[in-house]
Amino acid sequence: MTENATSPPRLLRLKEVQDRVGMSKTTIYDRVRTKNFPAPVHLGTMAAWVESEVDAWILDRINDRDHGKAA
Repeated sequence: MTENATSPPRLLRLKEVQDRVGMSKTTIYDRVRTKNFPAPVHLGTMAAWVESEVDAWILDRINDRDHGKAA
């Protein structure tokens, strides 16, 4: 489903974020703390990530690789 003016952003739970980026829970939260990964949205007792922000982070890593920048 594509985001548009009528559909809200899709939220991803931690397991799906881990599967997408191949990092552990600890690494994800360490990078969130250092502002090197998108911060989750807190929804009461759970946290979720905005899918488009995770996708943009992945694309930025690919762009860095393609332009010779260190991660």
